Amino acid sequence: MSKHNTTKNYTADSIQSLEGIEHIRLRPSMYIGDVGIRGLHHLVYEVIDNSVDEALAGFCNKIWVTIHKNGFITILDNGRGIPIDIHKKEGKSALEVVMTKIGAGGKFDKNSYKVSGGLHGVGISCVNALSEKLIVTIYRNRKIYQQEYLKGKALYSVKCLGKTNMQGTKIHYLVDPSIFQTITYNYEIIVNRLKELAFLNKGLYLFLKDERENIKEHFFSKNGLKEYLTILDKNQESLTKNVIFIEGEKDNTIVEVAMQYNTSFKEKIYSYVNNINTYEGGTHLSGFRRALTRTLKKYTDGYGILSNKDKVELTGDDFREGITAIISVRVMEPQFEGQTKTKLSNHEVGGIVDKIVGEMLNSYLEEHPSDRKKIIDKVILAAKARQAARKAREFIQKRNPINNSILPGKLADCSFNNPENCEIYLVEGDSAGGTAKQGRDRNFQAVLPLRGKILNVEKAMQYKIFENEEIKNIFASLGVSIETEEDQEIFNVKKLRYNKIIIMTDADIDGSHISTLILTLFFRYMKPLIEKGHIYIATPPLYLIRKGNHSQYAWNDEERENILNQLGGRKSVNIQRYKGLGEMNAEQLWETTMNPKNRTLRKVNIENDSEADKIFSILMGDEVPPRRNFIEKNAIHAKIDV
Repeated sequence: MSKHNTTKNYTADSIQSLEGIEHIRLRPSMYIGDVGIRGLHHLVYEVIDNSVDEALAGFCNKIWVTIHKNGFITILDNGRGIPIDIHKKEGKSALEVVMTKIGAGGKFDKNSYKVSGGLHGVGISCVNALSEKLIVTIYRNRKIYQQEYLKGKALYSVKCLGKTNMQGTKIHYLVDPSIFQTITYNYEIIVNRLKELAFLNKGLYLFLKDERENIKEHFFSKNGLKEYLTILDKNQESLTKNVIFIEGEKDNTIVEVAMQYNTSFKEKIYSYVNNINTYEGGTHLSGFRRALTRTLKKYTDGYGILSNKDKVELTGDDFREGITAIISVRVMEPQFEGQTKTKLSNHEVGGIVDKIVGEMLNSYLEEHPSDRKKIIDKVILAAKARQAARKAREFIQKRNPINNSILPGKLADCSFNNPENCEIYLVEGDSAGGTAKQGRDRNFQAVLPLRGKILNVEKAMQYKIFENEEIKNIFASLGVSIETEEDQEIFNVKKLRYNKIIIMTDADIDGSHISTLILTLFFRYMKPLIEKGHIYIATPPLYLIRKGNHSQYAWNDEERENILNQLGGRKSVNIQRYKGLGEMNAEQLWETTMNPKNRTLRKVNIENDSEADKIFSILMGDEVPPRRNFIEKNAIHAKIDV
């Protein structure tokens, strides 16, 4: 961890206050996204991010996270400790200002933090506001200081508890159960974030203890992004032997890139700004892409195949096919845009990334002619395959429906025209499709039957995917398309015809496989539909239990046993196990699986993009041993939710 030339006088004067926090408790979702599982864990990240900022500034190399049995979380670091002296403007301790004012923090003073993550300055005051109880302990100036808060308000002034040789900040808090839907922490979610932080901040030790299960783990990476890339790409066959690593600094912006080509047809680029995953990309990603295209194009121009009568025009996509890359930038004052505030908009960062990557990649290719040849051969192969894919893709675009006359013949459309009120069921097989067509509400429910198992897009070349009849029908029915803009492919959702896209398959192994195939298609080629919350999985019942005139449905074995107990045992009870949707009549399918009043839909969302990517590669890729290991390890709590 390199120390930045940041002023070390981190005092009360470094803390600026912008506004109060009363609004947070009234409108928590405005600040942390939601008050469910995601928001609950977001608060943990906020506290950890503050400690990581101390590490980025060169003052901390250890962070301890503890999940307690009683619902409390403790996060301790060995940084400088939040200043406790009196803040001139506020007339109270700087610590209290930081804990009780939105946007009050050293991040607003350029001399204290060169770069910082955190939720755009909302930070620790937001955690405090949404906690029933919070105790902050500061180890600073060889003394221990403490202050306690109830629902964001200080119970007493900062007090000194005695002397110490420790240095750092400890936050111990219990979220307010009256605000959150759940206060039960998911160990795996926290583990994944700590792993990610360890790779993004090489040399930083992160310790996790879960007292509920008595588990301890620690995370540390000596090689950072290079090590992270090897793990992200471990289920792929590498094209080149080495991971290409690039790092540099210009105008206080630090750039780190790890990249490697593999034999797949996919581009996987993960980008981060100050440890925040920028899912929507931004100027740093554009700068990387420009540098990659420009640098590699210099070498492809000399190839004869590009100048003969079968001339192949190269595009940016060709240079990125089969690449896995991680881009991590540290920016002093990051600006974000986009729906989820995860798209970097600082114009100058693009140019800095472009320059550093261009120079260092060029040097690498000059020094490694064997790797260079493999990459260029891969690029040219990609260009040829893309030409074949373009014809198939253009066919999809032409069928992008403007009126119903060019919709697939198999689609039973709904009569409402406003997509907001419409939904489509993707149903396995013509038989179940026929039942669904009879049972649906024709006003707002459309049905598209799919023949058998659709193509596994994880293993197929792109042009084969767009030539596949079932996949073409899905694109055309949904009204979406893949178009080329400024040298890159864009997934166009402007003409999406349905707000809910529901995957409805049999409740057996085959049905789960078909669901996973469809989800793989959405994740690889229509990811915005998942990100915008349009994809759902229907849950048909497993059993119909009858006794006399009384009948009840059960969705799992536990429900079946409960119903049998209520009915007084198995005597004169008929239990029908549904092997497939086709075994239900239209009325039963409507009643259990399609009627919005009774049905249960599981919404598909991406909790961790890189983890989801890895799982699809394992489940649907070529390698059998990783798949077997994954299934054996996860079968006990298997579910399709991504």
